[in-house]
Parts: sequence; structure tokens; C-alpha cells
Amino acid sequence: MEPDGDFGLNAYEKGLLPGSGAADHEHFVLSFENNRLATQLFGQFDEHLAMIERHFGVDAVARGNTVEIRGPGSMARRARIALEHLYSRLETGAQVERGDVDGAIRMALADDQLALPNFEKGGRLALAQIGTRRKTVQARTPNQDAYIRAMDRCQLIFGAGPAGTGKTYLAVAYAASLLERGAVDRIILSRPAVEAGERLGFLPGDMKEKVDPYLRPLYDALYDMIPGEKVERAIAANVIEIAPLAFMRGRTLANAAIILDEAQNTTPMQMKMFLTRLGEGSRMVVTGDPSQIDLPGGQASGLIEALSILKGLEGISVIRFTARDVVRHKLVEAIVDAYDQAREKPRAKEL
Repeated sequence: MEPDGDFGLNAYEKGLLPGSGAADHEHFVLSFENNRLATQLFGQFDEHLAMIERHFGVDAVARGNTVEIRGPGSMARRARIALEHLYSRLETGAQVERGDVDGAIRMALADDQLALPNFEKGGRLALAQIGTRRKTVQARTPNQDAYIRAMDRCQLIFGAGPAGTGKTYLAVAYAASLLERGAVDRIILSRPAVEAGERLGFLPGDMKEKVDPYLRPLYDALYDMIPGEKVERAIAANVIEIAPLAFMRGRTLANAAIILDEAQNTTPMQMKMFLTRLGEGSRMVVTGDPSQIDLPGGQASGLIEALSILKGLEGISVIRFTARDVVRHKLVEAIVDAYDQAREKPRAKEL
């Protein structure tokens, strides 16, 4: 989930925020008590400050453990909010890398009228985060923030949107945190094996070895959150269960964190079957990209149908990610945008 950190034009050049007159300019001098942390905050050769300057359209000049910020009022204030948030993160013992700076910038630039608050009293950023033994994962976009908060308050959460937006990664991180603090007894990871038609018998090895290729993204996220040897012991003890979607039928999953990945490749019948596995004390997260359906023969997607049928039901939250939530390389965001625009052109001609 390490983004490149370059959005291209700053927010003023994109027209995201109002006001740019000289009279609106402000000047802040921020002083940080810990010189070592201030150095980490500014980045090697002040690269983090350079990102702040570029995206907020301000001047940020470091002198020792202080930094001067000059620029249009609202942007200078948001640059200050981002820097203060990053410094408070360093004070907790966490690291600040380019991806963290990227996230603080995105959140500070976010619209104040978001459905879920991103600001604490005093104007400080209040980014939702997930703590696990190995690392703390923090929201880097407004929709990621909403997604993490939704997992805190709802039993069933849908995360729908393009690749690279953190849907699966954050879901696995949240499941790991629930398991570590004893809120659930086990984690169940599932994914439709569309390429093999859910008929895995021809593949060599036991069931785990057969489905591993399809569940590799879930494993990768899991090993990021929990030490490798603990993951292996948990799998051996069935505390972490890897199951193809076809093997979920007939079960009731209580006191578990349940994740269905690549849900766009479920049929409507499979999706109904999976959703009705939800038992007492469980949390279920369903992730998928409605634009990447691989079902054969033009079959309807269970994810798309579920998003329509279940809309507005109490206890269910739907977070829709967009290209602006992509937190991988900057080209991924551009690629997603290009494909979205290409899909819209035929629709416009039809109208």
C-alpha cells in the first residue's frame, strides 16, 4: 500500500478549494520539541516538506526543529494540520514514510462535509486506524477512513471499488486486530476460484495447497499483520481458516471475522448463500470490484445484485471506493481513471 505520493497538480490548480488572493495568505512557524523526530518529519533532504509544498501550493522552509509555512490561508492551515498530525504519529513511536505523508495530505485536503468526521477539536486530523501486533494501519483517504469506521460499527460491510484502494488489505488488518484482542475466535478467508470453476480436484496437494493461489492476496496482507510463525500455527489449529467459497455452504459462522474477497465473481445464489452464513458475534466484510467481473457466459454478479437489494438495510454499510482512493503507484490511479472514462463513452453515445 505504498503510494508514490505525487497527485500531479496541487489542490488550487485542480480547483478543489476556494480562495487564492494575496490578502488571504497566512504565515505559520511550527516548532517541534524533539529534534530527532523533526528530522524524520521533514524527511531525507526535506522530501516530505517538498510533498507538502507541491500539493498545498505553499512554501515550507525548515530551520533546525522549526518550519515556516507561507501560502494561501486555507491551504497553509491544511499544510499545518498535516504536519502536526504526522509529528503526533512519530511521537507514538510509529514511522513516517512517503505513503504516510501522502495519506495526511489527502485527508487534510478532504471536504469538511464528509459523512464521517476527520477532524478532532482544535482542527487536528482524526484518522481512523487499525492496530495489530506488527503494525498500525492508518486511513490514507476519506473513503478508507469511512471504511475502517464502518467496520467498527456494522456487522456486515461491503467495500466496492477498483484495485489498489486498500479494500482487502484493510479488511484483513481489521480481522487480525479483532482476533488479537479476543473479539472473535477465528478468521475465515474466502474467495471464489472462478478460473477453476470452483472444481479444484485436478490441482495437486491438499485443500490448502489447492486454494492457495487464489487466496495469495489475503495471505500477503495477513503476514503483514501477524508474525509468520503465528499465522502458520493459527492455520494448523484452524483459528485461521482458508476456504473456497464452494465449501461455505451449510455452515453458520459465529464469533468469527469473515472476509469474502473478489466478490464480483460470485453468482447471485453464491452471494446469498455466503451472506446467510453470518452468525452471532461475527463481522463479515465483502470486497470486490464491479468493473472486473470474470464470470463465464455473462452471468450476473452476486455483488452487484447484493449492493442493490441490501441498500439501506440497518446494520449493513456500503463503502464505494473510486480512483481517487488508489494508494499504489500514481500510474494505477491514472489507469483506473482512463478505464472509467472509456466505459462512460459508449454509455454517453447510447443516451
